[in-house]
Amino acid sequence: MKIFKQKLSFWQIINMNFGFFGLQYSFGLQQANMSPIYSYLGAEESKLPYLWLAGPITGLVLQPIVGAMSDKTVTKWGRRTPYFLIGAIFCSICLFIMPYSSSVWMAASTLWILDAANNITQEPYRAFVSDKLDESQHPIGFLTQSAFTGLGQTLSYLTPSILIFFGVSKLAENENHIPITTLIAFVIGAVFSLSSILWTLKTTKEIPLSEEELNEIKACPRGTSAVFADIWQALKNMPPVMKQMIPMMFFSWYAMFIYWIYIAKCLSTTVFANRPDAFRDADLLSGQIGAFYNFIAFISAFGLAALAKRYNAKYVHAACLTFAGIGLFILPGIKDQEMVFIPMIGMGLSWASMMGNPYVILAGGIPKERTGVYMGVFNMFIVIPMLLQNISMPLYYNSLLHGDPGQAIKQAGIMLVLAAISVVFIKNENLSKS
Repeated sequence: MKIFKQKLSFWQIINMNFGFFGLQYSFGLQQANMSPIYSYLGAEESKLPYLWLAGPITGLVLQPIVGAMSDKTVTKWGRRTPYFLIGAIFCSICLFIMPYSSSVWMAASTLWILDAANNITQEPYRAFVSDKLDESQHPIGFLTQSAFTGLGQTLSYLTPSILIFFGVSKLAENENHIPITTLIAFVIGAVFSLSSILWTLKTTKEIPLSEEELNEIKACPRGTSAVFADIWQALKNMPPVMKQMIPMMFFSWYAMFIYWIYIAKCLSTTVFANRPDAFRDADLLSGQIGAFYNFIAFISAFGLAALAKRYNAKYVHAACLTFAGIGLFILPGIKDQEMVFIPMIGMGLSWASMMGNPYVILAGGIPKERTGVYMGVFNMFIVIPMLLQNISMPLYYNSLLHGDPGQAIKQAGIMLVLAAISVVFIKNENLSKS
């Protein structure tokens, strides 16, 4: 018996995606705090990208595997939701441990486990939206995830500044020189990560598989070799629209990793040059502008959903990437603390779009019975650019960029504009006006 998807109400879609809030609070903590944590523990600036290898490598390995496994998982709770819960539990444990790291390698090791947990949660979550929603609701579904990305990361970036506002000293630190505000933020993240996933599990159930779908899954080969064979087949038979998205994804995510790694260093040499406690002040400001652009992402996501539904999603995405690229290119030339927020408007629009529109473009072009494995394979287009950035940038940071984090941020801006140009060449006629 074929099961038809009913259109969900706005609040049902909110409940379904609420777990993304905790997941993205966790990602926001990493983006805002891992380079500072490594620096407080004594890491060299030019070697920072190597210490970020955990995310790309775990994503590259785990997401296609988890995606393929979730397509074939049959439990009384559903195909995707068991992965949400397992990932959220391990994520919460790692978030609690991270600020107690006593060395660079303890922090890096904890990050490996944390990223593995986040990857176990995130890929099935993308497939869950595609499974649950009618195709006409894909834009609002994926861009609601963008909204929760913006909200979760806004709060994660802003938490240290909020704590200081309420009286926690910005100079207070533990015995490993990690600020107390960072420690408290990670503990809060541990609570949010698990509780938001539990809310989604409580309020939203997966659509039961039909008898025909269950029989197809049971007839499929099982075991490790079958999982890797499924991934290989997905790579061989990749839909054309997916292949066309590769340049866009490469430029976008290489650029974003540059930004996350070097923004605090950039601000310490521009806005806070030659001031006492320059890096700590830059660390706090980078959190504030990160919160600002994520807030822009939060409030703009639903507007972008309407634009993506009315117009071709790729043109909306290209415009957002262009605004962000121009903003990052001019950012290192800004010396005024208040003015650095202006380029972040474009970053917010771009971040909302990056978290939603590529999945809108993709979802209509992949077979529904293989959504999990294709969402996992698509994640390779995110983590491979990150991995290449981690490996390649230390090789030219001191020579081509003269060891200047401001030049690194400018490079990120140029790459976002190149990503915008790449979007125009994607052919996705199924997502033109609807």
